[in-house]
Amino acid sequence: MAASARKAPNILITGTPGTGKSTLAGQVAERTGLHHIDVGAIAKDSALYDGYDDEYDCPVIDDDRIVDELEDKMAAGGNVVDYHGCDFFPERWFDVVFVLRVDNTLLYDRLVARGYAGRKLADNVECEILQTIVEEARESYASEIVHELRSDAPDDVDINARRTGNV
Repeated sequence: MAASARKAPNILITGTPGTGKSTLAGQVAERTGLHHIDVGAIAKDSALYDGYDDEYDCPVIDDDRIVDELEDKMAAGGNVVDYHGCDFFPERWFDVVFVLRVDNTLLYDRLVARGYAGRKLADNVECEILQTIVEEARESYASEIVHELRSDAPDDVDINARRTGNV
């Protein structure tokens, strides 16, 4: 189904872990009446994994199975999707993509508070420094639908929820 045939838009909220994706996606869904899709939770609930990464101490999602699982919901429209990756989602799914960005020192503190350490911590902070998710989004979607949003302070969540809810 083409984006223009959907009754409501699909929004992707992406960014490095710790940038506030789930919080923002929940608020946008609440403000707009759109359905919040937490890809990580769906993968966990349906065991849509393709193995386990011992170094990062986390399961590896099966991208193809996630896409299959979400295809009908995304075709219908009216979704706010949050996930830390974006390059495996079909371009046709989204009307707008928001990439959350955060100051590196704040991100470091947030990830340490979540229990990240060692290489997992360093790689995620480096991902933010190198703008990996922003570049991934720009390469995967039309440039006019990709927008960066700051997510440094608690007030940013409300500001961003108002901005993204007006799509």
